[in-house]
Amino acid sequence: MELIKGLPVAKAINEELINEREKAGVVPKLAIVRVGEREDDLAYERGALKKMEKVGFDVSVFAFPADIDNDSFQAEFDRINEDASIDGILLLRPLPKHLDEKAVTERIDPKKDIDGIGPMNLFKVFAGEDDGFAPCTAKAVIEILDHYGIDVTGKAVTVVGRSLVIGKPVAMMLMKKNATVTICHTKTTDMRSVCKGADIVVAAAGKAKMIDSSFLKDGAVVIDVGINVDEEGNLCGDVDASSVEEMSGKLTPVPGGVGSVTTSVLAKHLLKAKLSK
Repeated sequence: MELIKGLPVAKAINEELINEREKAGVVPKLAIVRVGEREDDLAYERGALKKMEKVGFDVSVFAFPADIDNDSFQAEFDRINEDASIDGILLLRPLPKHLDEKAVTERIDPKKDIDGIGPMNLFKVFAGEDDGFAPCTAKAVIEILDHYGIDVTGKAVTVVGRSLVIGKPVAMMLMKKNATVTICHTKTTDMRSVCKGADIVVAAAGKAKMIDSSFLKDGAVVIDVGINVDEEGNLCGDVDASSVEEMSGKLTPVPGGVGSVTTSVLAKHLLKAKLSK
């Protein structure tokens, strides 16, 4: 398998953003909203902070204790949502179970919803409209395919996973690019054969190493969105990389693949939000 890495994609996006920001003479501002100290939230926050610094954007972190009560959190979020100095909001999810996450996603200002969590932006993705914000990880998949010149027109694409964060929106975006898309999930009968018939597989199930060589045909392009920890405590994707390394085709590595592009997409969306004011 030829590895198609995320770093060159992120670097190209970063350079474009710096040029656009300097040309427009603006400095967009991001608000990161975090509840508690979950390690995956903290890791994403660190990556986002580093990215914003690299492209010259402002960022503020609004961190709340894990035991904050629902009324207090909703009031705090409303203040952030209504702050005119903030151009985009990144809400780190999932929120603790005692907080009403649905209430937040339904109230977030669509023009600041740069990670596409609210109903208005999700509708725009499903309707094939370009003026909203798609979920950043799903958009990162498209950025990688575009950067490496992988044309999806007429291709059979299997998306493994049906979440609103990745599976469903990336399927919609691929269909807009004229791919023929099948979505697999936990109730799919004979997922192995469905994947094996695909020219492109997007693995977004969140299950470590579930896809091995028996799921793929030779020459397939495999975009591994999964971020998991294996039995040895190592970071790995949904694809068993050691099983497929002798096959022909292309594979995004984990780490170093889709995840490294996601924060660049976030920054791209933030600048778009600023310029659309």
